[in-house]
Amino acid sequence: MRAKRRRRVAALLGLLGLSPLLSACEEQNTYVAPPAPKVTAARPLVQDVTEYLEFTGTTVAYARVEVPARVPGVLRSLHFEVGTPVNEGELLFTIDPVEYEAQVQAAEAELARAEARRTETAKALERAETLIKRGNISQARVDEAEADFLSAKAEVLVREANLTRARINLGYTRVTAPITGRVGRNLVDVGNLVGQGEATILTDITTYDPIYVYFEVNERDLLRYLAMNRKEAPDDSPAGRRETMPIEVGLANEEGFPHRGITDFAESQVDPDTGTIRVRGVVPNPGQDPVFLPGLFVRIRLPFETRPDVPLVAERAVGFDQGGQYLLVVSAENVVEKRRVALGPLVDGLRVVTGGIGPDDRVVVNGLQRAREGITVQAAEIDMARLTASAIEAGGASDSDRQTDDKGASIDDGAPVDAGLAEEPAPSRDAAAPAPPPASPPASPKD
Repeated sequence: MRAKRRRRVAALLGLLGLSPLLSACEEQNTYVAPPAPKVTAARPLVQDVTEYLEFTGTTVAYARVEVPARVPGVLRSLHFEVGTPVNEGELLFTIDPVEYEAQVQAAEAELARAEARRTETAKALERAETLIKRGNISQARVDEAEADFLSAKAEVLVREANLTRARINLGYTRVTAPITGRVGRNLVDVGNLVGQGEATILTDITTYDPIYVYFEVNERDLLRYLAMNRKEAPDDSPAGRRETMPIEVGLANEEGFPHRGITDFAESQVDPDTGTIRVRGVVPNPGQDPVFLPGLFVRIRLPFETRPDVPLVAERAVGFDQGGQYLLVVSAENVVEKRRVALGPLVDGLRVVTGGIGPDDRVVVNGLQRAREGITVQAAEIDMARLTASAIEAGGASDSDRQTDDKGASIDDGAPVDAGLAEEPAPSRDAAAPAPPPASPPASPKD
């Protein structure tokens, strides 16, 4: 009965020209697997890498001297411009010298009188020695003449010392620069009495070239350094201590560490309160307008160890989850693997990998959101060296180059990986079904 009814419906649809719709409705849908995700991969860049220890510190002047008034008197003149460089021995101030010139003259006169007295007693001693040979005087008179001569001779020495002191005090009225450096402001104005009762500070001088850099090394880094130093110490050096180590220094507004210097001092013990040891470096600071001023905050980098053949990968290839850091690696069968890795510092925009991958592993650097552990992908390879910061800065990769590689592979996450592998738009549901033929006009009653 049902078959008969079906035949009647088919005949009716045939009369109406709708038989193709019936056949289309009877077709079955089949599952088509989606294409493998497209990613970009690169082999690690292998090179020697220097490990650095980084610290923060402050700058301290190489030398700073306060210039006092060493004799009392009225300040008569100033001979420098505030804040300008001065050389050692250059005249800075003048204290009224009149009183000290008079003291020099008085000391010279006292010395002349003492010298005259010495000459007189010397002649008296000579006469006494002649007379005693003839027996005309006693030995007591000779001894007395000799004592007078020795006393007069000592008096000359005293007067010479007084004259030297008077000349020194006169010289102190000319206040000169004790070191070479930049002079500060004058702390006392001309016309004031200085040096009365205690030394009066007139100004100060600071030496900027070179400049000291002080920083604190923590206990962990100190122990690492000592362990490495013991390995490198020669047999004839029981202490195994390096005299100096190179350092690199950068200011807060500078990129990297453009200034070079050396360490020249370290404390003899660790501070038990902070667990650190203070180290001092010396950095050249030439010019009338030096780069460094005392008291500035600086960043210090100290080369610690050079490791050969270390793999480096792009920073954005590193993933993080609850288990730690990982990289996605494409195997020889184009299957994605998750590798747990240990990371080091950044070098030229690439991250140092200290364990977990080898130099021949293909690391996913683009399409990370499409790549999942265990799935098969279509991987296009690029050179990791093109992703270094220096290559991009030097113009080694233009904007278009940074978007695609030689095969058209995109380096930007989320963009198509390969021009030849670009995804085609998925067909719509309406397009999947064949379009029905045009309906034929209904038969006329006459037919």
